[in-house]
Amino acid sequence: MKKFVKPHKLEGICYDVRGPVMDEADRMIANGVDVLKLNIGNPAPFNFDAPDEIIQDMILNLRKSQGYSDSKGIFSARKAIMQYCQLKGIPNVGINDIYTGNGVSELIVMSMQGFLDNGDEMLVPSPDYPLWTGAIKLSGGTPVHYICDEQAEWNPDIEDIKKKITSKTKGIVLINPNNPTGALYPKEILEQIITVAREHNLVIFADEIYDRLVMDDYKHIAISSLAPDLFIVNFNGLSKSHRVAGFRSGWMCLSGDKTGYREYIEGLDLLASMRLCSNVPAQYIIQTALGGYQSLDELLMPGGRIYEQRNFLYKALNDIPGISVQKPKATFYIFPKIDAKKFNIKDDEQFILDFLKKEKVLMVHGGGFNWEEPDHFRIVYLPNVETLDSASKRLANFLSTYKQK
Repeated sequence: MKKFVKPHKLEGICYDVRGPVMDEADRMIANGVDVLKLNIGNPAPFNFDAPDEIIQDMILNLRKSQGYSDSKGIFSARKAIMQYCQLKGIPNVGINDIYTGNGVSELIVMSMQGFLDNGDEMLVPSPDYPLWTGAIKLSGGTPVHYICDEQAEWNPDIEDIKKKITSKTKGIVLINPNNPTGALYPKEILEQIITVAREHNLVIFADEIYDRLVMDDYKHIAISSLAPDLFIVNFNGLSKSHRVAGFRSGWMCLSGDKTGYREYIEGLDLLASMRLCSNVPAQYIIQTALGGYQSLDELLMPGGRIYEQRNFLYKALNDIPGISVQKPKATFYIFPKIDAKKFNIKDDEQFILDFLKKEKVLMVHGGGFNWEEPDHFRIVYLPNVETLDSASKRLANFLSTYKQK
């Protein structure tokens, strides 16, 4: 039987759990301070409304959403997801290979609970979306972080991945497009990861929830589409692409060759049944969301809000002495590098806390994403250009005199 993971073992695994920065932000807000929150990728507070058609669909279907659904989800939602997989080239996904979830977060935890035994190792990118590290620890596993190389456009370092594989390694997590860096992995990198997975019999867990938030004429390639012979667990959802983070509408698909994974799949079926079902009203919007006109596309083109806000913040950050940054190709996050020597930064969390106290802007330190060096932080560029202009000027003003004590 797996041992319970004590809370102290989970410290630092998620950027928005209790800690000195969030505690101070909450204290300031409670005292009436107007804190600019650039810490979480939640579109709603920044006037990114869900498409009207999705809201109308949910309202129209509320009366028939009052009971439990099939534990994996309603047929229409899973059919639409199956067809989306076909469009992406994700192979061998049938109706029963799809699990709807209360957001992707729930499904990540479920996938690790069913997959890991005590002592098993999972390869996870650094920087990462920290829920992956937390879910692995909660499931009794050990996260082993492989480096994504900033000088190579934040692509995974394949040699580092190879060095970190042991007899205990069971799988590899791929976050593409990447949170927090905004990187989009090219085909050659994906093929190299596939080769490593084949050689070492690793299961790939592909977190691709930002696959529709890609800019500059780049195209997202689903890693499953390149490896029909491999068993791959794929994750996606509507929270970001359709601006419905609060609706909690995500899914997980099992693709490729499932030979040898019967017990794992039975375990997932059991875990899905134990939570009865995911949010039924949010399941009813999936078919509409994935079909027809995609309003997100306009936001990602020149002149669109996300595109223009990214371009503005990218330039504004690079204009600040001591800050450099790679231009994101996707998502709505940017992960700048700060000259730790110039500002004597030994503790990146303290830097973020000091900035919050003085300039009333909340960001996330790189360590919150399991980045080891105290020289990065993440900014969400969902606010309008005027707000981002104010935030960047506050950062420049703060750094003009800052030296960490």
